[in-house]
Amino acid sequence: MKPYEINRMGLARSFQITNIFPKLSVFENLRCAVLWSLGYRYTFFKFLADLEDANDRTEELLEMIRLDKKRDVQAMNLTYAEQRALEIGITIAGGASVILLDEPTAGMSKSETTRFIKLIREVTEGKTLLTVEHDMGVVFGLADRIAVVVYGELLAFDTPEAVRANARVQEAYLGSVVAESQAGGH
Repeated sequence: MKPYEINRMGLARSFQITNIFPKLSVFENLRCAVLWSLGYRYTFFKFLADLEDANDRTEELLEMIRLDKKRDVQAMNLTYAEQRALEIGITIAGGASVILLDEPTAGMSKSETTRFIKLIREVTEGKTLLTVEHDMGVVFGLADRIAVVVYGELLAFDTPEAVRANARVQEAYLGSVVAESQAGGH
């Protein structure tokens, strides 16, 4: 299926590589996504400033992703974490019920990651969130259920607490560290 067909079915995704319009403002980036989601198509007969529903929804999204103070800044001038937040805003603009995120916090500092986890939880509340993530702090901070896959094999699919306690998961990810510490190594 074409990406727009998938989106119209209620599925939205964000990739590991940030994909925004760098020369447009934060507001304009979000409004592009909102216009499409509200059914506005290419037309030369409407002035964007007159589209109150689109502009109001864009302002709501700006506040939701905490970029309202950066409204008129060109997207290329945002920090990396702010660009990721903008992309999340673009992803959720259409009101999809299922959100797919690939490595949403890759490249962020610890403090940025902590703030971003909170943002993701807030903007995806009431939605299904599926994320591919290798940072276990992010996984445990976001997930209600975790699937652990090792070399294509599903090792575990359970609550964060059960996955954390799973001996097979510990062996797969911590095996040599656990064995060394028990043997008196480093």
